[in-house]
Amino acid sequence: MMTVIGMYVTAVALIVGAIFVSVGAIGLIKFNDSLTRMHAPTKVGTVGVGALLLASIIHSWTTGEGSIHQTLIMAFLFVTAPISANFIAKVNIHQRSCETPPAPPQDETWATLDAPEEDRELTEPAS
Repeated sequence: MMTVIGMYVTAVALIVGAIFVSVGAIGLIKFNDSLTRMHAPTKVGTVGVGALLLASIIHSWTTGEGSIHQTLIMAFLFVTAPISANFIAKVNIHQRSCETPPAPPQDETWATLDAPEEDRELTEPAS
């Protein structure tokens, strides 16, 4: 009985994962700007691949051959995808290939776009 339920849950997770991965791939093709294009694979694709890995985990445990490898892959995926998205966004901001985000109120040094005065003196070349 548990094997049958496990197979149905695996099938549902596979379908959900395939739908999310497909939406992420379509978004990657459809979006024009690199910053908007970044959201499709990092947000939707992560959930899709996570659902596919969840299906693999459920299937391996219902067949009696449980493995920790899928769990480690899922943990690595959920840790690295946001970090890579952050790096892609920062590169686009520094290259000025996109519209610069507005500065927050009462802050002269937003993120990495502006350096404090004391740091500017250290990086300016000597005349």
